[in-house]
Amino acid sequence: MTASSPTAALFADMQAWRHDFHSHPELGFEETRTSSKVAELLASFGVEVHAGVGGTGVVGVLKKGSSAKSLALRADMDALPIVEATNLPYRSETSGKMHACGHDGHTATLLGAAAHLAKSGDFDGTVYFFFQPAEEHGRGALAMMNDGLFDRFPADAVYGMHNMPSIPQGNFATGTGPMMACEDNFEIVVEGKGTHAAMPHMGIDPIVLGSELVLSLQSVVSRSVNPVEKAVVSVTEFITDGSRNILPSQVVLRGDVRAFDQVIQDQIKDAMESRVAGICATQGATYSFSYSHEFVATVNTAAETEATALVAEQVVGSDRVNREGGIVMGSEDFGHMLRKKPGCFFFLGNDKPGQSTIGLHSPQFDFNDELLTIGADLWVSLVESELK
Repeated sequence: MTASSPTAALFADMQAWRHDFHSHPELGFEETRTSSKVAELLASFGVEVHAGVGGTGVVGVLKKGSSAKSLALRADMDALPIVEATNLPYRSETSGKMHACGHDGHTATLLGAAAHLAKSGDFDGTVYFFFQPAEEHGRGALAMMNDGLFDRFPADAVYGMHNMPSIPQGNFATGTGPMMACEDNFEIVVEGKGTHAAMPHMGIDPIVLGSELVLSLQSVVSRSVNPVEKAVVSVTEFITDGSRNILPSQVVLRGDVRAFDQVIQDQIKDAMESRVAGICATQGATYSFSYSHEFVATVNTAAETEATALVAEQVVGSDRVNREGGIVMGSEDFGHMLRKKPGCFFFLGNDKPGQSTIGLHSPQFDFNDELLTIGADLWVSLVESELK
């Protein structure tokens, strides 16, 4: 943090809020306790509160001055269905649920920014604080938007932040254009003909066909997609109805596709189905193929990304700002908001000095509290810079 950190005095409060959220994790669209506390705190700061947006979402509205300019800052609130494996004094009190992605920290950070901006923020315009449910399964942003988010709270631009293991503590990373990939899911059901394991010639073995498919799908990206594009196809499940001495009648393959461009997604989908049809036809098997779009790509706009990077240089120092280092193949449903509004999504490094990296969604993960003040300072500085 800088020597003149505007939110340093709020660190103890933000830490207490964060630890409380961590102890009481709630899954997507179940964040009733979390959203109630967020709404209560926002109201105590003097921020106008709108609860129940998109189910359990909360929006805070803070106006100062007379300008019509506005921006929105977004934090996600949901936890994951993971059994926590830490010995933290504030570890999860709910069996099988934990904040393994740092959304507890994102929420506390944005609350700290709201508290400071409400009390002494120097800006002219309107700030919308979006506290979003259900990011983890990609439904929360759309739920809020389908509930009239941008009609009711018409921000000129939107900004989002995520902590990132593997990046040193407090370092900043973003970039213009693609930041995070889409996530598409597929299911392939191959219908063969079951038979005794000792008499394979009497059936149509879907295990052999399924195995061919797994290998063939690995060539979709390397042989159907331009090599300069970024994409990956992964088969994550292989399920049969066979047994020890029974060749199955059916194989189910499920998996995951990542890319940054809708055209590439369509190319991959078509290439996959072509391979499925061809391989099944060689052995007389039938198939079904389904393909769904779960997350869209998160794509930053140039002006908003430049503005965010300039603010980050003021807060953490130019030597800790990477303007070309943010692209990852993971997904983030903030991408839906960026399809409607210009904006920027960025990462703050979570790795503590001298400690090994613990990845997101790990049972041992914990948000680094040192980021609370850094993140809140970034939000405050961004608002005061963009709404001068």
